[in-house]
Amino acid sequence: VRATHPDCSVVLYFQEQEAECLEIIKSESRNPAPPTAHGQQGCQTAWDGVSCWPAVPVGQSQAVACPDILHVFKKSKALIQRNCTEAGWSLPSPPYYNACELEDIRSGNDTEAKASYFVTMKVLYTCGYSTSLAALFLAIGIFSCFRKLHCTRNSIHIHFFTSFILRGAAVFIKDAVLFSDESIDHCTMSTVNCKAAIAFFQYSVLANFYWLLVEGMYLQTLLLLTFTSDKSYIWWYILIGWGVPMLTVCVWVATRLQYDNHGCWDDYTSRFWWVIKAPILLAIFVNFLIFLNVTRMLAQKIRSPDISKNYKQQYMRLTKSTLLLIPLFGVHYVVFALFPEHIGVDARLYFELVLGSYQ
Repeated sequence: VRATHPDCSVVLYFQEQEAECLEIIKSESRNPAPPTAHGQQGCQTAWDGVSCWPAVPVGQSQAVACPDILHVFKKSKALIQRNCTEAGWSLPSPPYYNACELEDIRSGNDTEAKASYFVTMKVLYTCGYSTSLAALFLAIGIFSCFRKLHCTRNSIHIHFFTSFILRGAAVFIKDAVLFSDESIDHCTMSTVNCKAAIAFFQYSVLANFYWLLVEGMYLQTLLLLTFTSDKSYIWWYILIGWGVPMLTVCVWVATRLQYDNHGCWDDYTSRFWWVIKAPILLAIFVNFLIFLNVTRMLAQKIRSPDISKNYKQQYMRLTKSTLLLIPLFGVHYVVFALFPEHIGVDARLYFELVLGSYQ
């Protein structure tokens, strides 16, 4: 929940801006600029809590725009100016609260309602994931215990169910690590445990999407090969379902450690979030195309006069199964796939957390 919460996005944005400004200040302290002919050093780079002001000589001024952060300031082209005097930086003119018009501030009642909404959301998805985990363990037990059910198709199902189990477990682990202590500011938490929990969560989500993709690929293979399957394909499916997410998460962790090691890595405002989001979008849209193609192929086969009655019944059964498995294809994720993370946050959370927990 916290990852898409705009208040934490604001905190993380200003933390990142401050960190970048402090790096510049440290660099200037190691390599100070030579004094002017009058022996004056000028004004050094400074962070005022909102903006970073670059170093300028005495007598010059510097102007900056309003902070470019969504959900806080209305779009404004006004500039704030500060002069470099012998006594140091002057006060911002005009003040931030005049130049940068704030968006509508939530009232106390709205804040309480928001907190109540998140509590209700957590109860709903906790019940959902608990129910799903019990059903998934039972399903895997049934597939494993009965020898007649051992086949390539059910082997893929077991991997798919396992990815759902990991996703549900990752949600509980993330909640336990991030929200176990209410005295901690969750927006600024930056521990190894919370980063590991987020990395595991991202891997579980990616694996779930890619096993969704494998299910779609396998169904299309069944149709192309006329209900026959090759067991050698299973290793390719395993490589796609578990290997691609592992490689993606490793790249993401390395880039966050190297370039953006701030907070708990669960902010969707970071540009490195695309390392995770791009493969998820790819899996969703490829699966959507597979779904459309499977539907087209089934429609053609059912209408074909050359198909025997027995095969037509099989195709009809497969058509019904396909329509019932639309949520398992992940087709419903296309609804929010192209929208920015800050659009429709409440609906997105309900859709992905509550409905997704029962998927």
